[in-house]
Amino acid sequence: MAHYLIEVGYTPQSWNNQIDKQANVVERITPALDACGAKMQCLYYAFGDVDLLGVIDFPTPEDAAAFALAVGSSGALRLYRTTPLLSIDQGIDSLRRADEIRKVYSPPLTVSLVDEPARAR
Repeated sequence: MAHYLIEVGYTPQSWNNQIDKQANVVERITPALDACGAKMQCLYYAFGDVDLLGVIDFPTPEDAAAFALAVGSSGALRLYRTTPLLSIDQGIDSLRRADEIRKVYSPPLTVSLVDEPARAR
């Protein structure tokens, strides 16, 4: 299973309904997670641009996409983002592989981040 960060933003109507009913968000989304073989690692309310954050383990990218499509199409959300997460070991492996790939990759443009000295006029 792979870890995914989910970020949710509710519509004002959805917040209104949640205030009225005060239902548990974990209980609400668990059946959908179960349906795609996912396991919730953690879930937090956040107040700002994003209203809910969580880390979910999905068996496949298709399962993560199916969950996103199902909850995103409900009309209750103004935002839903899914970000695949890598463990530190996976990240280090990616850095090693990037070093190998960089040796054979030909970029269309090379950019220097060092300021060039001003030309005399």
